[in-house]
Amino acid sequence: MSAARTGNLRAEAQDNLARLRGRYPAQFRVDWAARARFGLGLGVLIGLAALACWRLDVSMARILNGLGRLGSFAVLMLPPSPEGHLWTFLHALGETLGIAFVGTLTAAILAFPVAFLAARNVVSNPFAHFAVRRGLDVMRSVDVLIWALIWINVVGLGPFAGALAIACSDFGALGKLFSEAIETCDRRPGEGVVASGGSSLHRIRFGLIPGVLPVLASQVLYFFESNTRSATIIGIVGAGGIGQYLTELIRVLELQQVAFLVLMILVTVAAIDWVSTRLRRALIGPAAR
Repeated sequence: MSAARTGNLRAEAQDNLARLRGRYPAQFRVDWAARARFGLGLGVLIGLAALACWRLDVSMARILNGLGRLGSFAVLMLPPSPEGHLWTFLHALGETLGIAFVGTLTAAILAFPVAFLAARNVVSNPFAHFAVRRGLDVMRSVDVLIWALIWINVVGLGPFAGALAIACSDFGALGKLFSEAIETCDRRPGEGVVASGGSSLHRIRFGLIPGVLPVLASQVLYFFESNTRSATIIGIVGAGGIGQYLTELIRVLELQQVAFLVLMILVTVAAIDWVSTRLRRALIGPAAR
């Protein structure tokens, strides 16, 4: 392309831009107030981050100095070995999976009917809706580790306390997610059921539940995968499972056995993720991850 042709195109583009500026001046006007608000918010965020680092004594020097010690721990963890405790560790891993399964299943069963009470398109009473939603907020606002400590003092040490802790924590979370899935469900099937003479219960049974059930099952599968890791953590405080062995071995610096337990957990979580991903895809289509 010649230089003259390029210059003509550039001049034409500038003329078009000038006409657009004249026709739509508001769209080309610089909003200095918005930029100032953005800059102020960014400055406040950076200031809060700096203040938090100072109050928490965050120091890159301490991190760099600790890298050598971390490398020493990594060397001591090789090679991973059960050192004669393989069946004991497998039994503890099975206990952890049982805690996650029972806790997740219990939470899902309890949250399923409550979610309909929390959904606006099912219960129109704002007071009932508000009460159920706030109750779910209270249940999920308490961390699963706190629930474990509470249930340990109620029912004693062991996996039963761990399953109850996961059930309480997930009841609030699953109830919220289930209710949101019900609220966003396609209303046309339910309207068709009502138009054909069905009652409100028929609308829920044949119009809402078939549409949201695959999504709810997908969420339960994800929570089971996540609770496998949570069951390991709550085992540290005495709620059963492989976490009890993990914390004891870390305390006595049996790092090769610790590495073996960590590998067992990683392999188990990866296998559960592989299976649950394919189940979710079968339930809600290939878009599921």
